[in-house]
Amino acid sequence: MELSDIYNKVGAWLDESGPDSDIAISSRVRLARNVAGFRFFTHADAAQQNEVLSFIHDRLMATSLKNELWYVKMSEATAVEKQLLTERHLISKDLAEGNGARAVALSHDESLALMINEEDHLRIQVMSSGLRLKENYRRICQVDNMLEEKLEYAFSPQYGYLTACPTNVGTGIRVSVMLHLPGLKITGELEKAFRAARDMRLAVRGLYGEGSDPIGDFFQLSNQTTLGKTEEQIIEDLQNNAVEPIVEFERRAREKLIKERPETLDDKIFRARGILSNARLISSEETLYMLSYIRLGIHLGRIKDISLKSVNRLFLLTQPAHLQNLCQESLSPEDRDRARAELIRKELGKSC
Repeated sequence: MELSDIYNKVGAWLDESGPDSDIAISSRVRLARNVAGFRFFTHADAAQQNEVLSFIHDRLMATSLKNELWYVKMSEATAVEKQLLTERHLISKDLAEGNGARAVALSHDESLALMINEEDHLRIQVMSSGLRLKENYRRICQVDNMLEEKLEYAFSPQYGYLTACPTNVGTGIRVSVMLHLPGLKITGELEKAFRAARDMRLAVRGLYGEGSDPIGDFFQLSNQTTLGKTEEQIIEDLQNNAVEPIVEFERRAREKLIKERPETLDDKIFRARGILSNARLISSEETLYMLSYIRLGIHLGRIKDISLKSVNRLFLLTQPAHLQNLCQESLSPEDRDRARAELIRKELGKSC
């Protein structure tokens, strides 16, 4: 499998098949691990980094996962290919932009990613559609246990798993849910929900996680503490005490808009449709804002002739790296805006 094989399809995490996926777009569980006997990546020289890369690769390929994965060395990927993987949430910006011996192993449906030499020696990620944190945790435990049979993790009886960043020490787990919250945004109740989440020491971030700003009413909610709680407690806290209440708040906000402010709701939705259907130049940021309202309109039955499949395709294909891959050439920002607008008009024309 080649990187060019994935750009025109939607990964399993974006197929709308999971529970509550109209609001909880996707769930992710990630584990940070380091291999005993090796320096942390951030303190290793080039030879040591390459040794870790080969060590983990060989043991990964000795597990039953070997036939499910394809392997990409960052040194062999182009800048556009790295950005493409970032846009699909398969690798972090740190892995894409960093130097040194780095790689990622990916499942063909994009639900499993193993980043090697990001900040830690190994970052294992399981991602799926909808609110499926517990299912993802069961799967990631299977992968983690499988790897632990082949290599020894750096572990302290007192502190737990040892990681490059102190905030990951302990369980090494990060759990997050990508949420679509236009109802709370329109009704002005978004900050109240996020304030409650922050009081629980949860992080609220943008579409691409740490360091990214919210775009198009898409947000990531994740834990910040990994020490002092079990993995199960961390997942329970996030899902039961934060995500599920916010999902319910969003549903109520949407119902309130339908009952009390239908003109405001429809103006947002159909103004977005008009822009996307007629624009000749449009940025990726504006596209995400407009697709956010189209997605809302579809789920509320306001738009019946555009498919969620088309919206999800555009969600990916209109981002810079996907767009350049589609056009098979490097594009200036203005050329991207032009090509993006043309792609959207064609895609929406197929749906209508």
